[in-house]
Amino acid sequence: MLTLIHAPRSRSSRFLWLLEEIGAPYEIQYVSIRRADGSGALDSANPHPHGKVPLLKDGAAEVFEQIAIALYLADKFPQAGLGPRIGDPGRGAFLTALAYYSGVIEPAFTSKFMQVAVPRGTAGWVDSDEAMSFVNARLAAQPYISGERFSAADVLYAGAFALFMSSPLLGDKKTKALEDYVARCVSRPARVRAAAKDQKPE
Repeated sequence: MLTLIHAPRSRSSRFLWLLEEIGAPYEIQYVSIRRADGSGALDSANPHPHGKVPLLKDGAAEVFEQIAIALYLADKFPQAGLGPRIGDPGRGAFLTALAYYSGVIEPAFTSKFMQVAVPRGTAGWVDSDEAMSFVNARLAAQPYISGERFSAADVLYAGAFALFMSSPLLGDKKTKALEDYVARCVSRPARVRAAAKDQKPE
């Protein structure tokens, strides 16, 4: 049985969505986490080494970090069609999209949110405008971030961009292609089911 270590309205919410897309049985273990507003606290019941979410348990296996979990689930449940298999020509684009999310998108928007100047030169750091120009070009040419089919990568991208839509973070990078992409993804039945579960039962 899969178990998701989860805190409502956090990064782990995307993995409720991904698990709903897969359709396999799973359990939710709710934990508290430290929140940006100063609320919350580390939870001794959370096996994550830094007290963060998400973390996925699968029998004796424990997987954490968003990209690791997304790839683990896509590979474990190939029948769900949420990531190309090894040998599929689309595998490269899928892996690139996953790595680009954690290695470029998240750092770029964290820097913008924290109002930290992006270092250039040998740092190889990309700012959010440059990153979103790349993303928007992709979405103008194809319906999903890694190609013609929805994948586990879209759970990460669309899950994040849905939060950004009502904020100033996107600026003039909030294109029609991006808006259509987010709407297309978040209207999926699995995401609607996940949203209904994204709160700790009373």
